Amino acid sequence: MDNRYKPVIGLEIHVQLNTKTKAFCDCSAEVFDLEPNSSICPICTGHPGTLPVPSGEMFKLGIKVASALNCQINLYSRFDRKNYFYPDLPKGYQITQFFHPLAEFGWLEVNGKKVHIRRIHLEEDAGKLIHSGDSITESDYSLVDMNRCGVPLAEIVTEPDIESPEQARVFMEKLRAILRYIDASTGDMEKGAMRCDANISVVDTVTGKQSNKVEVKNMNSFKFVEKALEYEFERIIGLMENEQEVDRETRGWNLATKSTVSMRSKEEAHDYRYFPEPDIPPVLLDSEYVEKIKQSLPELPDKRLKRFMESYKLPERDAWTLVEDKQIADFFEEVVSQTKEPKETANWFLTEYFRLIGEHGEDKIHVTSRHFVELFRLMKDGKISRNMAKEVFQESALSRKMPAEIVKEKGLEQVDDSKLIEEIAKKVIENHPKEVETFRSGKEGLFGFFVGQVMKETRGKANPKVVNEILDKLLRGS
Repeated sequence: MDNRYKPVIGLEIHVQLNTKTKAFCDCSAEVFDLEPNSSICPICTGHPGTLPVPSGEMFKLGIKVASALNCQINLYSRFDRKNYFYPDLPKGYQITQFFHPLAEFGWLEVNGKKVHIRRIHLEEDAGKLIHSGDSITESDYSLVDMNRCGVPLAEIVTEPDIESPEQARVFMEKLRAILRYIDASTGDMEKGAMRCDANISVVDTVTGKQSNKVEVKNMNSFKFVEKALEYEFERIIGLMENEQEVDRETRGWNLATKSTVSMRSKEEAHDYRYFPEPDIPPVLLDSEYVEKIKQSLPELPDKRLKRFMESYKLPERDAWTLVEDKQIADFFEEVVSQTKEPKETANWFLTEYFRLIGEHGEDKIHVTSRHFVELFRLMKDGKISRNMAKEVFQESALSRKMPAEIVKEKGLEQVDDSKLIEEIAKKVIENHPKEVETFRSGKEGLFGFFVGQVMKETRGKANPKVVNEILDKLLRGS
């Protein structure tokens, strides 16, 4: 990226809250993969004469999110109507919080920088259009699924503090980790439980000129958030260098072309004709209730990261890989409490355990802390080598058998008999006189060849330490 130009990025993130029911009715909010229009009622589909009733669970989770993001929680909040027409919005307006949001003035630290949060407000989701073609422009018709209508959302709006597309991605990753830790949302972008709209403008640091702001939508993964912003940053720079105006517009990320495309001109707040929701009175929260929810929060990712680095002496990158997923972090700590070997345990998690999950899927892997304890004991006692341990661990994880059982069944126990190993080593040396002469003339690299031959003769069962000691004595006379 050209150092002359600096991106100015702010994010608007819609988070689906983990409530059982919708924001203003008793319909189930768990609508992903349901039959279209199977979780709806007169309230969430906007029938005349119906009255919305706010969900207490929605407010509880909203407070948890706001607390975890260091926000000031407003004891007084109120719903408003955001008016616009779209086929998936049956009422012709969305119930949201515009004038008096649930929370304000928070922050989340990203790579040592505080990204400030302007506000967090609660609102209802709209429905979903299902197009007959790949996109609305390539379709003969579109169908409307109202299942998502009324699903509760928390919209998190940052200040334009983000200074690079990479920082935007990291912010999203950290936010999802927090949401999962407090069980407020799954944060699954591919399922629409977390959606991001990014606003980007570019500053020319030489002239001081700043471009108009462009909104980018339709980014359904962290990687695409970063890629879309990188593309838009370069596009805006190109316009500025050619002295062309940057249109204030909404653009969509096109995965097929890896580019953004114009969707419409950017709306202003007055275009939505906001006014107070007449059917829902203001919400007054009790300070003790808010404090009780704050106190119920678990140890959050940043605090846990610091503890992992200090207590377990792990580098930051390794510690974050373990901390990011709460279930993994909990399991890691359970294992360490029994193995008493944090670094060795971390190495096995970061390599073998994660590799198996990546290759076979988490639901196919069955490992408990007992598996790790037994595996480590077998290695410590010299029963199996580290390479054998990897094989044993994989079969153990996939078969549910304990490591010792697999070692016994397959006859994998390491050979420690030094007399037997010495006999084999002498035979190997006798059968390779040229290699012995070359080694003794100074080609020390051949030592590994002799080790390999002995291991081959013992089908990999010989204790490598004993093999090395015996060969060293026979070849070097040490």
